[in-house]
Amino acid sequence: QVQLVESGGGLVQAGGSLRLSCAASGIRFSLYAMRWYRQAPGKSRELVAAIISGGSTSYADSVKGRFTISRDNIKSTVYLQMNSLKPEDTAVYYCNAHWATADYWGQGTQVTVSS
Repeated sequence: QVQLVESGGGLVQAGGSLRLSCAASGIRFSLYAMRWYRQAPGKSRELVAAIISGGSTSYADSVKGRFTISRDNIKSTVYLQMNSLKPEDTAVYYCNAHWATADYWGQGTQVTVSS
């Protein structure tokens, strides 16, 4: 059974930092592209950051220079380090694992940034 379990969300003041983690089980983690999405109230889900199996990364323009995605294939975990947080970063953050036709989602973790 595939599971993606996010953790690390919470309430932080603007300018602060949080580190999200997503622990995967039930998949050959090293094969999968891993992505972080977010969804704010009343808005559609958006791609925040991605890291492929080879380690290359990409980011939404809104988070470039502030967020860093990384992965640990031994621990089957992907991370999202979020610095210089802004109130507009407030959202539920979701972990996604994708390979070929396989696509899995975590349950999400709330990030709230106060001004």
